[in-house]
Amino acid sequence: MATSGTYVTDVPLKGSAEKHYKRWRSENHLFPDVIGHHIQGVTVHEGDWDSHGAIKSWNYTCDGKQEVFKEKREFDDKKMSVTFRGLDGHVMEQLKVYDVIFQFVPKSEEGCVCKVTMIWEKRKEDSSEPIKYMKFVTSLAADMDDHILKDQSKA
Repeated sequence: MATSGTYVTDVPLKGSAEKHYKRWRSENHLFPDVIGHHIQGVTVHEGDWDSHGAIKSWNYTCDGKQEVFKEKREFDDKKMSVTFRGLDGHVMEQLKVYDVIFQFVPKSEEGCVCKVTMIWEKRKEDSSEPIKYMKFVTSLAADMDDHILKDQSKA
């Protein structure tokens, strides 16, 4: 039986929960320009940028290696959460299940917390746990904060 688990961490952010949620929900096309050291490209295969159930592929760099990730997008506007359900790509060679949930929780007018939850199940018992991918998605949320703050200061 393959090993599975759930990682959860809170990333404190200075930008508003609404701005962060909007960026993750419907402005993914900006990611290569904003956090290009992580994300080099995003392609929509089905749906559009902000449709529930859209399927997208991401070209990204994790641990210094170029990788691709194909995912199906789900939203919960009431909880301000975006779920990436893994379909294909490098991470899916090791994992049978790979879901990442970004939930933006308001803490004050000036800040929020991004609760990052990763649900995973390995394909093989001897595969490593996806710790590097948890570090990667956590850094995406943290690195996006600077850009959100710049946008807020322009408003």
